Amino acid sequence: MSYSDTIAAADSQISRFNNWDGIDAESVARMQLQNRFKTGLDIAKYTAKIMRADMAAYDADPANYTQSLGCWHGFIGQQKLISIKKHFGSTKGRYLYLSGWMIAALRSEFGPLPDQSMHEKTSVPALIEELYTFLRQADARELGMIFRELDEARKAGDAVKAKAIQSRIDSYETHVVPIIADIDAGFGNAEATYLLAKKMIEAGACAIQIENQVSDEKQCGHQDGKVTVPHEDFLAKIRAVRYAFMELGVEDGIIVARTDSLGAGLTKQIAFTREAGDIGDQYNSFLDCEEVTEIGHGDVLISRDGKLLKPKRLPSNLYQFRTGTGEDRCVLDCITSLQNGADLLWIETEKPHIGQIGGMVSRIREVIPNAKLVYNNSPSFNWTLNFRQQVFDAWTAEGKDLSAYDRAKLMSVDYDGTELAAEADERIRTFQRDAAAQAGIFHHLITLPTYHTAALSTDNLAREYFGEQGMLGYVKNVQRQEIRQGIACVKHQNMSGSDIGDDHKEYFAGEAALKAGGEHNTMNQFAA
Repeated sequence: MSYSDTIAAADSQISRFNNWDGIDAESVARMQLQNRFKTGLDIAKYTAKIMRADMAAYDADPANYTQSLGCWHGFIGQQKLISIKKHFGSTKGRYLYLSGWMIAALRSEFGPLPDQSMHEKTSVPALIEELYTFLRQADARELGMIFRELDEARKAGDAVKAKAIQSRIDSYETHVVPIIADIDAGFGNAEATYLLAKKMIEAGACAIQIENQVSDEKQCGHQDGKVTVPHEDFLAKIRAVRYAFMELGVEDGIIVARTDSLGAGLTKQIAFTREAGDIGDQYNSFLDCEEVTEIGHGDVLISRDGKLLKPKRLPSNLYQFRTGTGEDRCVLDCITSLQNGADLLWIETEKPHIGQIGGMVSRIREVIPNAKLVYNNSPSFNWTLNFRQQVFDAWTAEGKDLSAYDRAKLMSVDYDGTELAAEADERIRTFQRDAAAQAGIFHHLITLPTYHTAALSTDNLAREYFGEQGMLGYVKNVQRQEIRQGIACVKHQNMSGSDIGDDHKEYFAGEAALKAGGEHNTMNQFAA
């Protein structure tokens, strides 16, 4: 409904009751518009449709790839979206990512933890709810400022301006965007996955990312010691998430199936198989085995092609895969996931290399033509070194003179001003665009950007403030930059909801309202 229609509807409701005369229809309409999403399920349904539309747009043209940044606090997510609207005018194609790594490191009651699913699983839906609470508050804040503009235009008798402002209200774009939420390996069996997925969806998640590692052996995707599960175990969890979406009425809900097989050389189980060539047999075919003629004490054996084979078992009771089978296992993981209910893929890689990713995607698309990826543009990669090495290798293949460079020292600051460094930086700049076109990547994300930006900015502030610069270290490098760059948080009272509270006080108490935003509020110093 338009702003006028919302006011009329509120007025109609108020008029039904003789004792509601103190309730103002326009104030009700404003509060309703400032709180468009009443539940997390409202958000999940709304954002799922956005993602589905974006996926279709990408299928039509890979230039329509999407992006997100990871968040560990509602305020961080809110500020990202405020900045996106400020700089680009629209949130289209821009999401948030909820990283399990960040929750483990920053949100657990046990203190900082490694990314091994040891944190409280309830903290995942709690953070989703928190993120959307802050995004909804961003809507309320921005709309409140627009309502104030409307009141000022009316007070000045400027009907043309008032009409234009009402048009802005009617076409208002919310800060609420899709969140791709990390459920790790499901925090237990398929039933545990289903129960947690429901909590995440009820909090607002429209897209859930789940990985094929063993839940109680889970490792960060960029560390060693990863252990995968047989396909049927993983597919049971994918189905569990789909049932959760369907039960809650989020029919457009999105499942991102992540494979860690590229860097995982171990499995905890030998897959169950009914016949040669089935999915269990294919999983087992990657096991590192040796042929045996007699059974030794404690041996575990499998039969293949009439031969007895002994899978290599470690003291940890884990079985190892054959070296060099990672890509083949990734491709099989991806195909089976898409054939059994997943919507998007995530292939965890050890480096950002378009050729490597694109090679696997090409094989997947031979079976699933519209296969699409979510890709982790991870801070775990040394992007500078990786791309300088890629350029060095490409130039070597072209026969270019590289006598001025030492491949082993390419990270050195001495190379920063070189032609090779410039070419590497250009490849980094266009990586997302190029990978979307050449490697099937629909969505690019950085898992933990604000973990690093918070550490960097805090280090810089501490050096200046506790050093020779003193208070100037804060004023010059923080507050003055906030003012010059129009950072909304310079008015931190407004950002925290003080003006929204003042509006409500006026609605509730009229002339008797004791408001905080008067002439003595020091936030007025930033009006200039």
